[in-house]
Amino acid sequence: MSIKFNYGYAKQFIRENDLKGLEAQVESAHNIINSKSGLGNDFLGWVNLPVDYDRDEFARIKKAAEKIRNDTDILIVIGIGGSYLGARAAIEFLKGPYYNSLRNGAPEIYFSGNSISGSDLADVLKLCEGKRVSVNIISKSGTTTEPAVAFRVFRKYLEELYGEEEAARRIYCTTDKARGTLKQLADEKGYECFVVPDDVGGRFSVLTAVGLLPIAAAGADIDKLMQGAAVAVNKYNNPDISRNDCYIYAALRNAFYRKGKSVELLVSYEPRFTMMSEWFKQLFGESEGKDNKGLFPASVTFSTDLHSMGQFIQDGSRVMFETVVTFNETDKDIIIEQEQNNGDGLNFLAGKNMSYVNRKAFEGTVLAHTDGGVPNLVISVDRPDEENLGELIYFFEKACAMSGYILGVNPFDQPGVENYKKNMFALLGKPGYEAQKAELEVRLGKN
Repeated sequence: MSIKFNYGYAKQFIRENDLKGLEAQVESAHNIINSKSGLGNDFLGWVNLPVDYDRDEFARIKKAAEKIRNDTDILIVIGIGGSYLGARAAIEFLKGPYYNSLRNGAPEIYFSGNSISGSDLADVLKLCEGKRVSVNIISKSGTTTEPAVAFRVFRKYLEELYGEEEAARRIYCTTDKARGTLKQLADEKGYECFVVPDDVGGRFSVLTAVGLLPIAAAGADIDKLMQGAAVAVNKYNNPDISRNDCYIYAALRNAFYRKGKSVELLVSYEPRFTMMSEWFKQLFGESEGKDNKGLFPASVTFSTDLHSMGQFIQDGSRVMFETVVTFNETDKDIIIEQEQNNGDGLNFLAGKNMSYVNRKAFEGTVLAHTDGGVPNLVISVDRPDEENLGELIYFFEKACAMSGYILGVNPFDQPGVENYKKNMFALLGKPGYEAQKAELEVRLGKN
């Protein structure tokens, strides 16, 4: 088990003093994280979570997941942002993007409540026809619009299909421990509840019940997932930047940002990593993008996107650097065979497996892009298993907190997210927003 970080392809773009000059800030941020004395310090529960989690609830999660696997054909996971991205990313990382067709006895898992699309919700309902269905609703408050609307629809669907008593046995709530609309409803109806910790924000919550229940329901080994993260707690807790890959990565991000590299492009060469990239974008985008600061997190999957975005990366404006995630081993592979007529000209690849070809695509691309002026950082993952995923999740979470503090922002709030909600509520006519509605409608009419 190992995650390794390599910045050799980026050394030509930085000076020795670039990292040296950040050492004091890294050490200061390290102390702030460990002492919980900085901005947003009441949301640092994730730091020691992999070694200090609720074992009793963990056992209940595994028991509930086993029940779901035995009595459920389709599990609907309702949540938005950090309430679904981590779980979906982990499932696809471990099981592949075609999980629902290759699930080997586990339930199909569909994620809903992450948009306000009626057609999307109707399609998911259609998928449920004739199937045994359970629901995991994930919401701290129970009033966030997108998941609340979806849960209202699915709760009615289950109650009409099974009756209230059986429906209650098929609804699992991941919510606040003691308060909130969803917790109150769960207590009234008798839904089994799991806790969204008060000191863990949504985008850092994948290793809590928020992510663990769906991941376990998919048949993944969450004990090994937590073991990998527990290794990372110790591995990435050295304040010496020269001995901590996580901190070097965080420092380099800030060094490039100060040199005008305003976009970080997360790159993978495996489609199974695509949703991890989406999780990464929320983690860093919501943590750093404030006070008119922050790198813009973007992502591509190669070699697919080399045929669409490759031209811009190679020859476009020099505003970005790449962070590439590679796998040393894959769990499945295909060997390219010899063909007699060699019509496609590929016999030179005969006898080689596709992972070898994929590796050469990475090597050729990283050299081309660095030659074109795009720095490349490389994170190597041994294999796509639970232990490596646990370490990788923690690596990014710790780097995000470190990077945010170096940048000088609170990595754990998201004040800008509320602005669109206030406008939407006013335009929908929510009570208490009447005066704002008239003003917004006038503004819309002028455009």
